[in-house]
Amino acid sequence: MKILLLLFACVALACNTNSQSQVIGEEEVVDLDDMLMEQSFYDFKMKDIDGNMVDFNQYKGKKVLIVNVASKCGYTPQYAELQELNEKYGDQVAILGFPANNFGGQEPGTNEDIKQFCTENYGVTFQMFDKVSVKGVDKHPLYRWLSDKNLNGWNDKEPSWNFCKYFINENGELKKFFPSSVKPMDEEIISLIES
Repeated sequence: MKILLLLFACVALACNTNSQSQVIGEEEVVDLDDMLMEQSFYDFKMKDIDGNMVDFNQYKGKKVLIVNVASKCGYTPQYAELQELNEKYGDQVAILGFPANNFGGQEPGTNEDIKQFCTENYGVTFQMFDKVSVKGVDKHPLYRWLSDKNLNGWNDKEPSWNFCKYFINENGELKKFFPSSVKPMDEEIISLIES
Protein backbone atom coordinates (compact mmCIF):
# COMPACT_ATOMS: atom_id res chain seq x y z
CA MET A 1 0.00 0.00 0.00
CA LYS A 2 2.87 2.38 0.85
CA ILE A 3 4.42 1.71 -2.54
CA LEU A 4 1.12 2.48 -4.26
CA LEU A 5 0.79 5.76 -2.34
CA LEU A 6 4.38 6.69 -3.14
CA LEU A 7 3.81 5.92 -6.82
CA PHE A 8 0.61 8.03 -6.81
CA ALA A 9 2.47 10.93 -5.19
CA CYS A 10 5.23 10.77 -7.82
CA VAL A 11 2.69 10.77 -10.65
CA ALA A 12 0.81 13.69 -9.10
CA LEU A 13 4.05 15.64 -8.66
CA ALA A 14 5.05 14.96 -12.27
CA CYS A 15 1.65 16.11 -13.53
CA ASN A 16 1.82 19.36 -11.54
CA THR A 17 5.26 20.43 -12.69
CA ASN A 18 5.57 23.95 -14.12
CA SER A 19 7.85 22.84 -16.94
CA GLN A 20 7.11 24.45 -20.30
CA SER A 21 8.55 21.67 -22.41
CA GLN A 22 7.69 18.04 -22.88
CA VAL A 23 9.72 15.09 -24.16
CA ILE A 24 7.91 13.12 -26.83
CA GLY A 25 9.38 9.81 -27.88
CA GLU A 26 13.08 9.62 -27.22
CA GLU A 27 14.46 12.71 -28.90
CA GLU A 28 11.90 15.41 -29.64
CA VAL A 29 11.26 18.22 -27.18
CA VAL A 30 8.11 20.22 -27.77
CA ASP A 31 7.77 23.72 -26.33
CA LEU A 32 4.24 23.88 -24.96
CA ASP A 33 4.06 27.57 -25.88
CA ASP A 34 4.35 26.45 -29.54
CA MET A 35 1.30 24.19 -29.07
CA LEU A 36 -1.14 27.10 -28.55
CA MET A 37 -4.21 26.80 -30.73
CA GLU A 38 -4.41 28.87 -33.87
CA GLN A 39 -7.81 30.43 -34.53
CA SER A 40 -7.89 30.04 -38.32
CA PHE A 41 -6.16 28.01 -41.00
CA TYR A 42 -4.19 31.10 -42.05
CA ASP A 43 -2.66 31.52 -38.56
CA PHE A 44 -0.42 28.48 -39.00
CA LYS A 45 3.30 28.70 -39.69
CA MET A 46 5.07 25.39 -40.13
CA LYS A 47 8.41 24.05 -41.30
CA ASP A 48 8.55 22.41 -44.68
CA ILE A 49 10.47 19.18 -45.24
CA ASP A 50 13.68 21.21 -45.78
CA GLY A 51 13.27 23.14 -42.51
CA ASN A 52 12.04 26.41 -44.07
CA MET A 53 9.15 28.21 -42.39
CA VAL A 54 5.93 28.32 -44.42
CA ASP A 55 3.32 30.94 -43.53
CA PHE A 56 -0.17 29.64 -44.34
CA ASN A 57 -1.22 33.19 -45.23
CA GLN A 58 0.21 32.38 -48.65
CA TYR A 59 -2.75 30.04 -49.22
CA LYS A 60 -5.38 32.80 -48.89
CA GLY A 61 -7.68 32.70 -51.91
CA LYS A 62 -6.57 29.17 -52.84
CA LYS A 63 -8.12 25.79 -52.17
CA VAL A 64 -5.97 23.38 -50.15
CA LEU A 65 -5.86 19.59 -49.79
CA ILE A 66 -4.07 18.41 -46.65
CA VAL A 67 -2.90 14.78 -46.53
CA ASN A 68 -1.10 12.80 -43.82
CA VAL A 69 1.36 10.64 -45.74
CA ALA A 70 3.63 7.65 -45.10
CA SER A 71 6.24 5.80 -47.16
CA LYS A 72 5.60 2.22 -46.03
CA CYS A 73 1.81 1.98 -46.22
CA GLY A 74 -0.60 0.13 -48.47
CA TYR A 75 -1.91 3.57 -49.49
CA THR A 76 1.57 4.91 -50.35
CA PRO A 77 0.86 4.59 -54.12
CA GLN A 78 -1.58 7.50 -53.61
CA TYR A 79 1.54 9.69 -53.86
CA ALA A 80 1.29 9.13 -57.64
CA GLU A 81 -2.29 10.45 -57.76
CA LEU A 82 -1.42 13.35 -55.45
CA GLN A 83 1.33 14.29 -57.89
CA GLU A 84 -1.07 13.88 -60.84
CA LEU A 85 -3.59 16.11 -59.04
CA ASN A 86 -0.84 18.66 -58.47
CA GLU A 87 0.17 18.62 -62.14
CA LYS A 88 -3.40 18.95 -63.43
CA TYR A 89 -4.88 21.30 -60.81
CA GLY A 90 -1.90 22.89 -59.07
CA ASP A 91 -3.02 26.33 -60.22
CA GLN A 92 -6.35 25.79 -58.39
CA VAL A 93 -5.41 23.77 -55.30
CA ALA A 94 -2.34 23.54 -53.06
CA ILE A 95 -1.54 20.01 -51.97
CA LEU A 96 0.19 19.83 -48.59
CA GLY A 97 1.75 16.54 -47.51
CA PHE A 98 2.41 15.90 -43.83
CA PRO A 99 4.51 12.81 -43.10
CA ALA A 100 3.37 11.09 -39.91
CA ASN A 101 4.47 7.93 -38.12
CA ASN A 102 1.24 7.44 -36.14
CA PHE A 103 -0.04 4.32 -37.87
CA GLY A 104 1.91 1.09 -37.68
CA GLY A 105 5.27 2.89 -37.69
CA GLN A 106 4.90 3.30 -41.46
CA GLU A 107 6.87 6.57 -41.68
CA PRO A 108 10.02 5.85 -39.64
CA GLY A 109 12.44 7.87 -41.79
CA THR A 110 13.95 11.29 -41.34
CA ASN A 111 12.76 14.26 -43.39
CA GLU A 112 15.69 13.67 -45.74
CA ASP A 113 14.75 9.99 -46.17
CA ILE A 114 11.11 10.92 -46.83
CA LYS A 115 12.00 13.61 -49.37
CA GLN A 116 14.34 11.25 -51.22
CA PHE A 117 11.71 8.48 -51.27
CA CYS A 118 8.99 10.81 -52.60
CA THR A 119 11.21 12.36 -55.25
CA GLU A 120 12.78 9.12 -56.52
CA ASN A 121 9.62 6.99 -56.49
CA TYR A 122 6.85 9.46 -57.30
CA GLY A 123 8.48 12.65 -58.60
CA VAL A 124 6.71 14.64 -55.88
CA THR A 125 6.78 18.39 -56.46
CA PHE A 126 3.85 19.42 -54.22
CA GLN A 127 4.60 21.00 -50.83
CA MET A 128 5.87 18.50 -48.25
CA PHE A 129 6.25 19.41 -44.59
CA ASP A 130 8.23 18.41 -41.54
CA LYS A 131 7.12 15.10 -40.03
CA VAL A 132 4.35 15.67 -37.45
CA SER A 133 2.01 13.71 -35.21
CA VAL A 134 -1.59 13.66 -36.47
CA LYS A 135 -3.24 12.05 -33.42
CA GLY A 136 -2.67 11.43 -29.74
CA VAL A 137 -1.39 13.67 -26.95
CA ASP A 138 1.37 15.07 -29.16
CA LYS A 139 -0.99 15.85 -32.08
CA HIS A 140 0.26 18.88 -33.99
CA PRO A 141 -1.90 22.03 -33.56
CA LEU A 142 -2.82 21.95 -37.28
CA TYR A 143 -4.31 18.49 -36.85
CA ARG A 144 -6.00 19.60 -33.62
CA TRP A 145 -7.63 22.40 -35.63
CA LEU A 146 -8.61 20.01 -38.43
CA SER A 147 -10.17 17.46 -36.06
CA ASP A 148 -11.89 19.62 -33.41
CA LYS A 149 -15.29 21.10 -34.31
CA ASN A 150 -14.83 23.79 -31.65
CA LEU A 151 -11.85 25.04 -33.66
CA ASN A 152 -12.85 24.36 -37.30
CA GLY A 153 -16.62 24.76 -37.01
CA TRP A 154 -17.93 21.25 -37.74
CA ASN A 155 -15.48 18.34 -37.99
CA ASP A 156 -14.35 15.99 -35.20
CA LYS A 157 -12.78 13.33 -37.46
CA GLU A 158 -9.07 12.79 -36.99
CA PRO A 159 -7.05 10.63 -39.34
CA SER A 160 -7.91 6.96 -38.89
CA TRP A 161 -4.90 5.87 -41.00
CA ASN A 162 -2.36 7.28 -43.43
CA PHE A 163 -3.55 9.29 -46.46
CA CYS A 164 -6.65 10.84 -44.90
CA LYS A 165 -7.51 14.12 -46.62
CA TYR A 166 -8.94 17.46 -45.50
CA PHE A 167 -10.23 19.94 -48.06
CA ILE A 168 -9.99 23.66 -47.22
CA ASN A 169 -11.79 26.18 -49.43
CA GLU A 170 -10.36 29.47 -50.72
CA ASN A 171 -11.66 31.25 -47.58
CA GLY A 172 -9.70 29.00 -45.21
CA GLU A 173 -12.76 27.01 -44.16
CA LEU A 174 -12.59 23.25 -43.66
CA LYS A 175 -15.19 21.83 -46.05
CA LYS A 176 -14.67 18.07 -46.25
CA PHE A 177 -12.86 15.12 -44.66
CA PHE A 178 -11.96 12.12 -46.81
CA PRO A 179 -10.80 8.78 -45.38
CA SER A 180 -7.74 6.98 -46.74
CA SER A 181 -9.82 4.89 -49.15
CA VAL A 182 -10.83 7.97 -51.17
CA LYS A 183 -8.18 8.43 -53.86
CA PRO A 184 -6.79 11.89 -54.67
CA MET A 185 -8.28 11.87 -58.20
CA ASP A 186 -11.74 10.94 -56.89
CA GLU A 187 -14.62 12.76 -58.61
CA GLU A 188 -15.73 14.39 -55.35
CA ILE A 189 -12.29 15.93 -54.78
CA ILE A 190 -12.08 17.09 -58.40
CA SER A 191 -15.58 18.57 -58.09
CA LEU A 192 -14.57 20.57 -54.99
CA ILE A 193 -11.48 21.86 -56.80
CA GLU A 194 -13.43 22.86 -59.91
CA SER A 195 -16.37 24.45 -58.08
